[in-house]
Amino acid sequence: MEFTAILAIVIVTLLAFGGTVAVAGAMSLAERRVSAWMQYRIGPSRVGPLGLLQPIADLIKFMFKEEVMPEGAHPLLFRLAPILSAVPAMMTFAVVPFGLGKITIPGLNESRPLVVADIPVGAIYFLAVGSLGVYGIILGGWASNNKFSLLGSIRSGAQMLSYELSLTLSMAAAILMSGSLQMTEIVKHQAEHGWNILYQPVAFIIFLIAMFAETNRHPFDFAECEPELVGGFHTEYSSMKFAMFFVGEYCAMFAMSGMITTLFLGGPLVPFLPIEQTPWWLSVIAFAMKSGVFLFLYLWVRWSLPRFKYDQLMDLGWKKLLPVALLNFAVTGTIVVLANS
Repeated sequence: MEFTAILAIVIVTLLAFGGTVAVAGAMSLAERRVSAWMQYRIGPSRVGPLGLLQPIADLIKFMFKEEVMPEGAHPLLFRLAPILSAVPAMMTFAVVPFGLGKITIPGLNESRPLVVADIPVGAIYFLAVGSLGVYGIILGGWASNNKFSLLGSIRSGAQMLSYELSLTLSMAAAILMSGSLQMTEIVKHQAEHGWNILYQPVAFIIFLIAMFAETNRHPFDFAECEPELVGGFHTEYSSMKFAMFFVGEYCAMFAMSGMITTLFLGGPLVPFLPIEQTPWWLSVIAFAMKSGVFLFLYLWVRWSLPRFKYDQLMDLGWKKLLPVALLNFAVTGTIVVLANS
């Protein structure tokens, strides 16, 4: 492989991951502005025009805060946990196509598709790497030597097991429709046959519910439930370690929003416009708008619904979502086999 081709891959990769971190920073501002709007408050408005520079001020504040090591904590794992939580969340976006066609890198005369890694097993990669984030939460809770942190991390592990199965089965139902684990092929199939949400509304709803639990967001934020566990798994964290947990959470939210958009809403497809006639920049805008709807939904739900009780979470995951996901997967597989034969 030529040097210019390698450089083009590196540039696209840095743009994708830089964009993911930028979205995480923007979400930290949107979280407070949307909550203020819903509660008839103003929200951040002092730093920069309309408060838009507040994430930068937060970053500077975190950089200068004191780092505290709890007594009895495991030094290595305590420092490693925030990284294990944030990095997998950033890596999962690598297989999500955020645009159609190819973009030419200025000055290199090299064209690259608008996806970091268009691998044949993209869906499996997403599930495998995305599941690693829970290890950072579990290690952070255990290494803190704090009973509230440990309880929060145990809750997160049980929660992940409860909803990972339903999430996987809902993805599998959408994958059966296209017959490929490659994310770009799933997008192409939807361009030819219509968006999967038309054929898989049950799988869409299951994925939508499960992605809230997967990202530890309200109403399933039991790993950091303040009324019960003070702050949960990150109770003892401060400074940039505390910030890394939040960056990982927002990156996971963006990755999940991008995945549900790709699986069920055509990803970067523009409605009523063929792939061949869609400019790459318009497809990126379409992907951003669809993903933005789900990012806003994360914030809307947080300030609209009460938190579930923990037994209700387990009941919903094992007794409600899992049987429905299994039934939907079986029906989808039967229909696909009959249609192909």
